[in-house]
Amino acid sequence: MAAYLIADVDVTDAAMFDEYRREVPATEARHGGRYLARGGLTRVLEGDWEPHRLVIIEFPDMAALTAWYDSPEYERLKQIRFRCANTRIIATEGVPPA
Repeated sequence: MAAYLIADVDVTDAAMFDEYRREVPATEARHGGRYLARGGLTRVLEGDWEPHRLVIIEFPDMAALTAWYDSPEYERLKQIRFRCANTRIIATEGVPPA
């Protein structure tokens, strides 16, 4: 069953974040990840959530998502992101195929 990473990224250092943004897609792709949304226009329809840069990535399953997030190749990039952005990230499973 597919799993989704949803991140709300508040970039605090755009120059440093550019390095992260350039390098991270290849690490995700190696684990079967593909972008569904990446920093496009958002519109709040209800509630008080004010997303910054919203990212949604689909992985084949939760195991693949977790393997990517915990991988040594992503760890270096994660450390860059910690220095240049405040991020909220969740992972959720999709619905089973009908």
